[in-house]
Amino acid sequence: MKEGALVVLGIESTAHTFGVGVASSDGRILANENRVYRPSKGGIHPREAAQHHARVAPDALRACLSKAGVSISELDGIAFSVGPGLGPCLRTGATIARTLALSLKKPLIAVNHGVAHIEVGRLVTGCRDPVVLYVAGGNTLVAAFSAGRYRVFGETLDIAAGNCLDAFGIKAGIGPMPMPELMAGKARSFVRLPYAVKGMDVSFSGILTAALSKLKQGAALEDVCLGLTETVYSMLTEVTERAVAYTAKREVLLVGGLARSRRLREMLEAMAKERGAELYTVPDEYAGDNGAMIAWNGVLQLSCGMVVEVEESRVRPRMRIDDVEVRWFG
Repeated sequence: MKEGALVVLGIESTAHTFGVGVASSDGRILANENRVYRPSKGGIHPREAAQHHARVAPDALRACLSKAGVSISELDGIAFSVGPGLGPCLRTGATIARTLALSLKKPLIAVNHGVAHIEVGRLVTGCRDPVVLYVAGGNTLVAAFSAGRYRVFGETLDIAAGNCLDAFGIKAGIGPMPMPELMAGKARSFVRLPYAVKGMDVSFSGILTAALSKLKQGAALEDVCLGLTETVYSMLTEVTERAVAYTAKREVLLVGGLARSRRLREMLEAMAKERGAELYTVPDEYAGDNGAMIAWNGVLQLSCGMVVEVEESRVRPRMRIDDVEVRWFG
């Protein structure tokens, strides 16, 4: 670590993951420890997830600091995910961050979860000014930096793409992603489903309903999985291409949990090549929710003096990425 580098601990707790990371201002991720809540059945239960986060927090914090090789007194700031996310989960992480900041007398840094996904992607891939496709279980949007903020060019009008694929897999009895994509590789025919692109926005609830209906009508599970994944990914690729054409940017960055999808990467890479752009994909370790991304964004904000008083650090479950002034971009 360079002498004089800032070191920030970040806490992620927006949904199923309780993550703790440590990052430094010399551009290094020093540690990234994540604990995932897995419900016995169905989707996330916010209260159960929050209880999970509170239970695993001490171990995750100890493991993270040990791996980073820094003492808690060496930290320059404490960052936490302020939103968007599930209220009970956000409040658990925020409470832990406030407690640490007060006891250590360190600055508290409120980080937007979506912006953190983008910034850790920029850090680890080396891209500078991309069109971003952020696609996950709870969020789906296309954005790019302009005039001091990440501007949203298009987004889901209902459920997120990851939620659509997870819900289908769970209700079909095969489990959430990546199972629908893996099953699609065994398909023998393509089941057509509604293609819902509306300008730059997308809609997935109707596709989910139609896919489940096809199963009830007797269509082969593998064939429905192929139709579902190809349709969802094609929609995402189309709206991303429109943003590339509009902005004339030459970089495309894929972040979020669905960045792990090899098929989505293939489609975006082909599109980017046709547009004279290059696709950058965040590594799997940083694709899902993680503490390192909160820590790194905390470093960026701390370097710009973007800290928050404890009394003003309430969580914001519906916070948008374009609510954030991005002072550090460059």
